[in-house]
Amino acid sequence: MTLDSRATRFAGIPFRHLDMDAAAHLLLSEEGLGTAQPWRLVNAYSVTLGARDEAYGSVLRGEGVNLADGTPVAWTLRTLCQREGSTTSPDRVRGPSFFSRVLDQGRTAGVRHFLLGGSPETLAALQDAIAERFPGTSIVGVESPPFRPLTADELADQDRRIRQSGADLVWVGLGTPRQDIEAARLARTVGRPAIAVGAAFDFLAGTKPEAPAWVQRLSLEWLFRFASEPRRLWRRYTVELVRLAILVVRELRAQRRTVPALTGSARVGVPVGEEPGGVPA
Repeated sequence: MTLDSRATRFAGIPFRHLDMDAAAHLLLSEEGLGTAQPWRLVNAYSVTLGARDEAYGSVLRGEGVNLADGTPVAWTLRTLCQREGSTTSPDRVRGPSFFSRVLDQGRTAGVRHFLLGGSPETLAALQDAIAERFPGTSIVGVESPPFRPLTADELADQDRRIRQSGADLVWVGLGTPRQDIEAARLARTVGRPAIAVGAAFDFLAGTKPEAPAWVQRLSLEWLFRFASEPRRLWRRYTVELVRLAILVVRELRAQRRTVPALTGSARVGVPVGEEPGGVPA
């Protein structure tokens, strides 16, 4: 399989030209396992939050691999690429599905996983679910951090436990934006790939309902999640989608003004690492 090392920017965030299969293959490759960098499943909420929160936006624009998680983000990126003549574009990589895919495919290579995030009850249920669905998966450590910022000593102790576990991959399920910030920090301090996967822990553990496959195929998972948790998610699926629409319009207008000058240039579809702020291959 040839892995596309190109990236397309939306709201300043570089997204790799990868689909689910290519992303899982890259993460589990010698290159992926041997490169201590954060991986982020970036959805519409992440994009809009990064656009108005400079500190978080700098994380998304920084070192690491950004994957398009969610139909609105994938559609926008596909449209940008098509309008600029790129023959490929970032495909949707759904976080929970990516988590399960890597767990499944990593078994044959003996990949060791560390799970960081969620409640103790969720982690217990998650380990049971992994053992049932993906027997032979090596889970070498789990940790449920408190719902508050950790002290420097607590972070140092946590990092030491992760390093001593011998984990090849660290999965981070702490919610946005905390998980993306923590994944970037862990990649530096632990020296392992750290993947921020959102609600993947809860879905696989069964502690939160997951949309049926047919709902996911129709790109209506957002509606299912909204109906399941309306009080928590109403703002994300109303105000944030309006903000996303504004960003999309701005991006398309900016693209229309710059396409003649950018034909064949570094805006869309160039190898990662050739543009300042790009994601290393």
